Amino acid sequence: MLHRLTTVDEVEALVGRPPSAVMLKQVGTLDAGCRTVLAHSPVAAFGYRDTGGTSRTTFVGGVTGFARVHSPTRLSFALPAADAAPGPASMFFLLPGVGEVLRVNGTVTSQQGARTTVAISQAYVHCAQAVLRSGLWQPAAQVAQVPQIAAGEPLGAPGVAEFLAAAPFLALSSWDTEGGSDTSPRGDRGTVLRVLDGRTLVLPDRRGNKRADTLHNLLQDERLAFAALVPGRSGVLHVRGRGGITDDPALLRTLALRGLAPHAALVIDVEHAEVAGSDAVARARLWHPGAHLDRRTAPDLTMIAVEHLAAGSAAAPGGPPAALVRVIGAIPGLSRLLRVVMRRAYRSGLRKEGYADIADGRRPDDDRAGTPMREVRVVEIRRETPTTVTLVLEDAAGRPGGFVFRPGQYFTLVVEVDGRPVRRAYSASSAPGATRLEVTVKHVEGGLLSSHVHRVLRVGDRLALRGPSGTFHTEAEPPTEMLLVAAGSGVTPMMSMIRTRLADRAGRDRIALLFSSRDADEVIFATDLGRLAAEHPDRLSVTNVLTGRDGRLDADRLVAWFTGRTPAVDAHYYVCGPEALMGTVRKVLAGLGVPDTRVHHERYTSGAGTTIATTTPQPMTVEAAGQPVGTGTVEPGQSLLDAGLAAGIDLPFSCTVGTCGECVVRLRRGDVVVSEPNCLTPRQRAAGYTLTCVGQPLSEVTIDVADRGHSTTGQATVLDTHQLGPAAERQPRSPGPIPPRMP
Repeated sequence: MLHRLTTVDEVEALVGRPPSAVMLKQVGTLDAGCRTVLAHSPVAAFGYRDTGGTSRTTFVGGVTGFARVHSPTRLSFALPAADAAPGPASMFFLLPGVGEVLRVNGTVTSQQGARTTVAISQAYVHCAQAVLRSGLWQPAAQVAQVPQIAAGEPLGAPGVAEFLAAAPFLALSSWDTEGGSDTSPRGDRGTVLRVLDGRTLVLPDRRGNKRADTLHNLLQDERLAFAALVPGRSGVLHVRGRGGITDDPALLRTLALRGLAPHAALVIDVEHAEVAGSDAVARARLWHPGAHLDRRTAPDLTMIAVEHLAAGSAAAPGGPPAALVRVIGAIPGLSRLLRVVMRRAYRSGLRKEGYADIADGRRPDDDRAGTPMREVRVVEIRRETPTTVTLVLEDAAGRPGGFVFRPGQYFTLVVEVDGRPVRRAYSASSAPGATRLEVTVKHVEGGLLSSHVHRVLRVGDRLALRGPSGTFHTEAEPPTEMLLVAAGSGVTPMMSMIRTRLADRAGRDRIALLFSSRDADEVIFATDLGRLAAEHPDRLSVTNVLTGRDGRLDADRLVAWFTGRTPAVDAHYYVCGPEALMGTVRKVLAGLGVPDTRVHHERYTSGAGTTIATTTPQPMTVEAAGQPVGTGTVEPGQSLLDAGLAAGIDLPFSCTVGTCGECVVRLRRGDVVVSEPNCLTPRQRAAGYTLTCVGQPLSEVTIDVADRGHSTTGQATVLDTHQLGPAAERQPRSPGPIPPRMP
């Protein structure tokens, strides 16, 4: 029977009391320093209790600046589970590549959908020891021996034992009985937890800043929860149970490092454990070197702690004079000196605990490669029709240079809806090269992203952008004559073509547009098209067909329109709309003797659905022409692409929804299920190619990124999975080689 500590006196006799400076450096509001950290942090650990009273810890976020600060004492963020009960909660914010974290304690006050609001009571900088102990930002260490656990035990759930053997870091949440909560980082060499049996874990409690919030909380309420991470994986191990504190010498000796045992340990009686994919961790790409913050621009947490100490000193009798602390903090070069001193202090303290060769937290191959995602800000939402709006987007970082693409290409928007990323592709409706990009979105009843755009999105909101993609576009030297046929939102890429060509005042090319809409109110870009036709009568003609009045376009009407234009023999034809229209146009043009090489089309198709192929994490090996590139683990419900990116492997991709073909790779070993529909051709399937963005493994797999196969053969534009037809969201399917991604 292990000896348990049950009183405050026992804990303080073992741990000691925290120095006054440790307690003085906490502040009661989100000051400028805290807000800077929040603006740079892509992910945070969050401890709360759900509406059923169950203790939970999870990771939230996914993009830089995900937490929205409403006031100095209030912030909000998306909680995918959307089940937090009003009451005490706590969190800490991670900065990729940085050791220190910002801890925030408070109370959940409300939820609106997935948006969770927390009132702040405490905020302070936490030292880097947990991150340094764990090597969180370093490549994953060799996995320890996997413990054998019976399937019926809580720790015997799929993937749990393997995760425990590899996890060096976790976020541990606890609560007191007076309305307080604490979520603290814990890290250790190799693996942070030891398995005693199928339902019992041991967490070493090594020496820290002596706050001992977790230990004091467990004396009052033994319920706890934690979420563990493995570098390179986007899965998270979620555990909840009950904890006690022990100083049992025999047990502590088994946790010793180089003969030095911890002063105490937490013994956790596990009630539930599961490994699940995390959208927040996957999207944050925490272990990609390009995601690590540059020290020259990253928030200086050392100096933020100094500012907090000054603020705390001003409010506390007997503390160091706040003015003195501020004067010291203003000394030129002090920040750099303090960081050096703190790093040495960390390393010295850790070596005394038995740690050796402590790194500073960064990968040795750290670079500034960045990610293919581009963060943009909504600067205008322009109403085009009662069911259609145009989003005007600017680079959120204010980087110079415009949006480079070819007229007709599309971009993939990634927007957080109810705490989860939703991806849809929309053609650009503006001309390329400008500092603002315009994409036009038609609302679809039941369409997830289009509904969000029309009902929730506001000027100032940020979203992610990927692209450009697609082969439905004009060339640098366009033909002398273009005949365009569009239906509904299929006019979007046509508008980009028209605006681009007419911007060339010296151009002599002719453009004719046949545009089918339901009624006069639903003619997208009606004003702009009318103005451009009036300004360029010799270059642009627009023919509108209102199906509610005139009926749908049929073959006879198309023949009459094409022949009435008396097109040049080298004219090119562009058509975008539903499949029925596409087929009719192709047949008509073939009957008129127009070669296929001069017919370009984009069709409506449904977006790829999502499935969960297996409930067990699967290992993935990535090769290039047979040479190893890297390894990762694909969590249940996760795609090969997300797992590779989470592990820091630069896999090719563009649309991420199975429609563009940019992520085609050869499957060398294993079995993969690919969500349907997608752009793989029968020939590619038969030859063993797969799509990483919508592919999920059924077994251990090996993929080769150097063998990309042949291009697909159809081109598409768009729609939401809820509806097919011209009113649906547009989602592209690419037939051929995709141009290189632009930054």
